[in-house]
Amino acid sequence: MISLKNFFSFKNNRAFWLNLIAMPIVVIAAIFGVLHWLDVYTHHGESIIVPNVNGLPLTQAEHELTKKNLKVIVVDSNYVKGMPAGAILEQKPAGGAKVKIGRSIYLTINTGEVPKVAIPDIIDNSSFRQAEARLRALGFKLTDPEYIEGEKDWIYGVKYNGKELTSGEKIPREAVLTLCVGSDELKGDSIQTDSLRLNAEKPIIDESWF
Repeated sequence: MISLKNFFSFKNNRAFWLNLIAMPIVVIAAIFGVLHWLDVYTHHGESIIVPNVNGLPLTQAEHELTKKNLKVIVVDSNYVKGMPAGAILEQKPAGGAKVKIGRSIYLTINTGEVPKVAIPDIIDNSSFRQAEARLRALGFKLTDPEYIEGEKDWIYGVKYNGKELTSGEKIPREAVLTLCVGSDELKGDSIQTDSLRLNAEKPIIDESWF
């Protein structure tokens, strides 16, 4: 059985007190060591400024970014008239932003090719005003309409470079189109012309024979 004297004898044990003091010191040192390792591993406090590569060719943009230890990822493409193929249209993060080493920079480049758009279902299915609005909204340009015999202001065809197009056919956006529009006046002129032609073809009868 442990006596009270033996129970409290650890108070005079020097090794006990040294260990007791050393334990929190070791714990605190371990915590600071882990935090320091995390700072080094994540490059805490280290940042670089992202170069602005908008408008540059893709190869030059890649060079500018990789020499800063940044990764390059092309995520999208678009078409901007007047910009060379492969030029950078957008970058994320933007130029001037502060990022960590090894950060990925996402780029959008110019395709250099005019995208093609399908002709909507307007042939023999739309008025001139409706067809004009739909085509302009898709980016097409229009010449003066070509009037043909038919119902007034009704669309009978669409031409591109003199070729008759069909609904759903794809042609370059911003193409110049010509709408074939019906006209009552031409129909009336046609009837009058046919009447004159038939009258001219009738045989002339000399009534003096009777």
